[in-house]
This record gives sequence, structure tokens and C-alpha cells, in this order.
Amino acid sequence: MTIDTVPLPLPPTLDASKFQWFGREVRGVDPSAIDPDSEQFKEIEQLLYKHSVLLFRNAILSPERQYALTKAFDPTSENFGHGNNKIEKDKQNILNRTLRSIPRVPQVQLIGNGTVYDYEGFPEMRLEHASHHTWHKTHLSPEDEAAGYTRFVRWHMDAALYEFQPPRVTTLYGRIVPKGPKQVVRYDDGTGDELEMPLAATAYASGKVMFELLPRELKSVAVRGRVKYAPHPYVWVSTAKAKSTALGMEAEGKEVPLDELPGWEESKIQVTPMLWKNPVTGNLHLQVHPYCVAEIFVDPLSEGARRDGALYPDGAHLTDLKEVRDLLYKMQRPAISPQYVYPHDWHENDLIIFHNRGVLHSVTGTLQPDQIRAYHQCNLAASDSPVGPDEEDIRKWA
Repeated sequence: MTIDTVPLPLPPTLDASKFQWFGREVRGVDPSAIDPDSEQFKEIEQLLYKHSVLLFRNAILSPERQYALTKAFDPTSENFGHGNNKIEKDKQNILNRTLRSIPRVPQVQLIGNGTVYDYEGFPEMRLEHASHHTWHKTHLSPEDEAAGYTRFVRWHMDAALYEFQPPRVTTLYGRIVPKGPKQVVRYDDGTGDELEMPLAATAYASGKVMFELLPRELKSVAVRGRVKYAPHPYVWVSTAKAKSTALGMEAEGKEVPLDELPGWEESKIQVTPMLWKNPVTGNLHLQVHPYCVAEIFVDPLSEGARRDGALYPDGAHLTDLKEVRDLLYKMQRPAISPQYVYPHDWHENDLIIFHNRGVLHSVTGTLQPDQIRAYHQCNLAASDSPVGPDEEDIRKWA
């Protein structure tokens, strides 16, 4: 039996012509009862890779069942994407303040805002909503925030990017959803861009659209490009500050020096293609974590390839951090423009499954201490590495 789905309600700000394929609400399926070996799960898996985001309303899902559902997409995976119980022990890690492993299921993280009591094994837990105040170089004024302005906090994919492979999927379950008026995300980058969205919405940007928006010369760079991430990247950037758009870091030389990082091994550093190939559609997704990249490699054009207007026709190895970040920003910024961002309007007991190798996402919103938010997040370090462009893709786009 075919699973009943309906398109997600896209906001009027979104360019619907580029998002007709994006996002589906799954109806009539209890996500806590999905059998990983069933035809039903296989259909859901296909739907996820086709549409990037799946929504289940009114889900009742224990942490154990959430872990089981997430694991079904990668059955041999065992660890949370950053390693079980590792972030809590690493005070330098920028994620330390916002993630807490649920004690009996360490693969599932509790995130949110405010204080919860007698909650999933925590007698009392104060949650900290990720804020641009602790992360960005510049901040909104108290007057602007009182007027309802906010920012994206951090555009990213869920991945350790050192030692552990990037998870295939993330499941995000909204147990307690804060109530309040809409807020307006301000980009503050000189463009005047703004985007109204529901309070504490999760914003999604498609890696597929990100690639499609590139001009020809940058498509060629993307299809030939690889990125090298820093060791312990979330410690490396802990002393640096992010751009006002939340899309990467300012290049000010404030990163933790490599010789002052926790002990690291060259063999655990990750080098990945800029473009990751969708396992079902074959589409290419520009999938780069903009905060954590230290170097870029670009392969030379093949013999006979068109060289007019080409960037780095003879290949390149970029090690200057400003040059690296400027190039990535030029490639990624168009896809977080207001007309290309889907902000999810959360209801209590919403479950979202998203293709973590196909989208970037960001938390948004400015919350007060009494606006309680409690969500469960699960992603698992993958059993495989992302697949990049094949020879046909390179011939087509390089």
C-alpha cells in the first residue's frame, strides 16, 4: 500500500518553483511502530531521499523508539554523530552548552530552553537555547530583540567532521514547543534581507538548490572540489566568531592553534567532496559545513574541458583561511536568501526526519527563560562516507 503524503505548507516567501519536490507530511503512519525490515520502511526511506524532509504530526515517540527509527536508516551505526557521551565531557566544544545526552539512550540528545523537571531521567535540567549572542561577532541590540528581531544561529549539518562519518539522517522530535509571536530574522549583511518566521523555527536550506543556483564557473569548482576539515573542529572554532548570517566564521585568525587542540591524529581528519550524491535521485547536493573547513582542494580540468572563464583550471590547494571562507560563502550564501529557506512551524509532538547529507539547517529565535522548549535529536555516525560526483557528473559540470 502506498503511504499517504501531502506537501508541506510552504510559506509565501519561498520560491515554490524550486521547491515543488521538497518536504512531505506522512499521514496514517505511526513512526514508533515502523518495522525497519518492512516494505513500509523502505517506502519511507525512498520518500526521505526524494523530498529531504518528512514530517509526522502527533507522534508519540520514546527515546528508545527514536533511536531505533534513526538506526533503521543505517543499521550498523551505533554512536551518536559526535560519539556517545563525548560532548558533555568537552567543555571547549561549542556544542557543550546546548546538547545533553538522555541518560538511558545516549544516542538521543535533549536540546531546548528553560528548565525541565523529572524529564527522561533528569531530575532537573536547565536547557540553553542556542543564541547568536554567544556565537556571532555582532549582536542585535536589546531594543531590536524587543521589537521582534532575531537571527539564524548556526547553519550546519549534524556531523563531528573528525573521526566519525557524517550521519545519513537526523530525527528531531518536538516534545515541548514554546508559544509566542513570530519573529523576523535579520541577515545584517548589507543586503537588507529579512525573513519572518514562527518562534524558534528550524530553518532548512536545500543542498540541491544550493548547487543549482551556482553560476557555471562555480558549479565547475564544486564538482571538482574537496574540503578538508580541521581536527576537533568544534574546539578549533570555539574562540572565533560567526558571520551575522550564521553562514560560517569571520576570518580573523582567532581559531585555536592546532598545537593547542586536544590530541589529534591526521588519519581521523576528514576530507570530503563538496558535492554529495543523493543515493535515490542521483542529484548533487552542495554539502559543506561552512564553520569547520580549513582547506580546499580543486582538481584540474580534464583535457579537452572548456577553460574559458573557468576558475582554477589547473587545480588549486587553498590554505589561506580568508580565501577558503570567502569562496565557500560566495557558493553558499545565495541558497539561504529568504526565498530559498523553509522554516518549520513546530507543533507539539511533531517528528521531523531530514536528509542530513542533503540539507543545511539552523535553529532560530530569541527565547525568554519561561518559554520552555524541549526537543529530542538523534543522528548516528554513519557506517560509510558520502559519495561524491561520478565521472559523468564531472564531464557535465566541470
